[in-house]
Amino acid sequence: MTARKPTSPSNHQDHGNKLKDEVYRQMFRLEANRRGADLDLATTLLRGWLDSYSNPETAKLLEWLKKISPLCLHMIEAKQQPSDVGRERIH
Repeated sequence: MTARKPTSPSNHQDHGNKLKDEVYRQMFRLEANRRGADLDLATTLLRGWLDSYSNPETAKLLEWLKKISPLCLHMIEAKQQPSDVGRERIH
């Protein structure tokens, strides 16, 4: 078993930067109409929210998530709407 590195503010910052990179990567994939990008983006955002609540030092990450999540959700919903055209909706 490998020893864990002690958690420090810089480790949390690196983790936050990696998460941001992943969110932006998934946003670009969604814009490029890559298959499954909507689910990947949603999963990455969810992972970010969970991480932000498990690490109290991630206030900046939480603020960023509050700003970027509505935009990502709008992108996901916009990509899903064309696939609904022509389908009957059951109410």
